[in-house]
Amino acid sequence: MRSLSFLVFVALTVICWGIYGPVLHEGQHAMGADGKLSSLRPYICVGAAYFLIAVIFPIAILTTKGEKGNWTLGGFIWSLGAGAIGALGALGIILAFKFQGKPAYVMPLVFGFAPVVNTFCTMFFSRTFKEASALFYTGVAIVAIGAAGVLILKPKEAVKDNHQEQPAAVNAAAAPSKNEPSSKSDQPTGNADNAPASDAPAAEATPAAEAGNAVNKPVSRLQQLEQKAVNWLAVGLSIALTALCWGSYGPVLHKGQMKMGQSRLRPFLCVGLAYFVIAVVAAFFLLQQFPEPGGWNTSGVIWSLLGGTAGAFGALGIIYAFNFGGKPIFVMPLVFGLAPVVNTFTEITSKGLRAEVSSAFYLSLAVTILGAVMVLVCAPKGPVKPPAASPEAAH
Repeated sequence: MRSLSFLVFVALTVICWGIYGPVLHEGQHAMGADGKLSSLRPYICVGAAYFLIAVIFPIAILTTKGEKGNWTLGGFIWSLGAGAIGALGALGIILAFKFQGKPAYVMPLVFGFAPVVNTFCTMFFSRTFKEASALFYTGVAIVAIGAAGVLILKPKEAVKDNHQEQPAAVNAAAAPSKNEPSSKSDQPTGNADNAPASDAPAAEATPAAEAGNAVNKPVSRLQQLEQKAVNWLAVGLSIALTALCWGSYGPVLHKGQMKMGQSRLRPFLCVGLAYFVIAVVAAFFLLQQFPEPGGWNTSGVIWSLLGGTAGAFGALGIIYAFNFGGKPIFVMPLVFGLAPVVNTFTEITSKGLRAEVSSAFYLSLAVTILGAVMVLVCAPKGPVKPPAASPEAAH
């Protein structure tokens, strides 16, 4: 039974990384304003959560119980680098959401492409490109096809957001017509609205609102189209940033572990330090230089801290899965295959998008997962070492 205990930590990572995107998205909404998401404030909360879990916790364990391995300069540098690219990957997710990307398709795309990057990065470090099979490259192609389907067939939540913004634009256009009588009579706004006969203001307000709509509709539609084009480019670049960073995170961290005598908590501590420097110190400085709409509030802080906690516990789950006998060859396919499923169903359920999701979207999601699993399972394992010659054979 102990040989299967690693599955507990695999399940922990699948759940944590699966809910990470939707939970963090809620934090961005809560700390934003005027329909715009906050990005740096939730990012700071993610860094704070990583500091508590990936710095304080390892220090406590290493101080009280210790661990195999030792500190080395090379291991420190490689592990710190792994934490840096992990933090940049988290920033890519936040930026993808800021540019109106939705967790229902952003996270599956990230989890679809990250394992491909991970495998190629591992092949680069182990010099095993020649050992790649046709099934491996087929898996890469399947991931690309499935990811394209996920992107094209995504749930249409953005349509609801646009309808919610239109009444605000109508009220803004109608507001000047209501304020003009009060400015001429030097009366408070409430008295100016209530004193005249009820028919007169209504007759004036209705044409003003219609004129405002007639003027604003073409302009706002053009702005929406332009914004949509800019957002798609930004969302795509943000997803690519995260896939590259999170895909290379594992191999780089593994280098740090090997250089620290296969230590687990020491490299994890370095990851937490990198998150603290980038996602807390640097992000706080940028927030002072480039103010964002919205502000700090309890709800946003809690949601963002929960997102960071989920990400950190997911990373810790991977480490402990390896410690309890799990091997990357089947641990990572399980994580990258199941986490996007948890993510997608979490987002669809929480946003009430079941009616918006087509069967083709589910099929594309399944294809993406299948391709990711094929890439990882069929990845080249390195050249087979010849068996050592026995002493008898030498004679």
